[in-house]
Amino acid sequence: MPIPAYTEKNFSALEERIGIKFLHPDYLVQSLVHRSFLNENRTFPLSHNERLEFLGDAVLELVVTEFLFENYLNPEGELTNWRAALVNANMCAEVAEEIGLEPYLFLSHGEAKDANTKARGYILANALEAVIGAIYVDQGWDMAKQFITRWVISKLPTVLELGLWMDPKSRFQEGAQEIVGVTPTYKVLKEDGPDHEKQFIVGVYLGKEKIGEGGGTSKQEAQTEAAEAALRIKGWKGPKVAIITRTQQDPIG
Repeated sequence: MPIPAYTEKNFSALEERIGIKFLHPDYLVQSLVHRSFLNENRTFPLSHNERLEFLGDAVLELVVTEFLFENYLNPEGELTNWRAALVNANMCAEVAEEIGLEPYLFLSHGEAKDANTKARGYILANALEAVIGAIYVDQGWDMAKQFITRWVISKLPTVLELGLWMDPKSRFQEGAQEIVGVTPTYKVLKEDGPDHEKQFIVGVYLGKEKIGEGGGTSKQEAQTEAAEAALRIKGWKGPKVAIITRTQQDPIG
């Protein structure tokens, strides 16, 4: 049975983009089917992507873990932080955008029109994991590893250089203390909405100077966004970290 919108979405172009020709193209299509789409398209011949996402998440983590274990002699705690920076939702969403997955998503009309960038990022991150799951089911470990190495592990130098293995608040605090000798402080600038849908705007300060601000549904989330904004404004990278390979010690940061 032909799959609706398959031709319109031109999945062959996506296959060309990622460099993989699927033996069973339905796996690729299914990896991009959001649950909401099926609520409006009950005759669609494929299921949603959550099982493939479950599989892809595990494959992604294992490939990254294997790479770090085989190439670096850093302590377990540092490798764990690096891995988390490579496999978290923000990184997966970034990679999904780089590949160009969004036009291929099957979404409900409501989800398709939703302008919430965080919600869309979460959908994209899950879709990337589902694509990895689809590659693994269709072509096995080696091809999945090749895909992850190309699109995800390639981000490791940037993660290490910018200190992305640390959360933004810790990163900004490290930079502030090292560069200007001041510990950042955070202040709620605005608070709106009912108790169950609060929105906070928080500013981050060095002394009396406001460096950046951010928003979120919790004070913690708003503080994190404020720290991210401050890092961009200051142009600060992360703290230096000793990279211990099997042949040398290489300070990066």
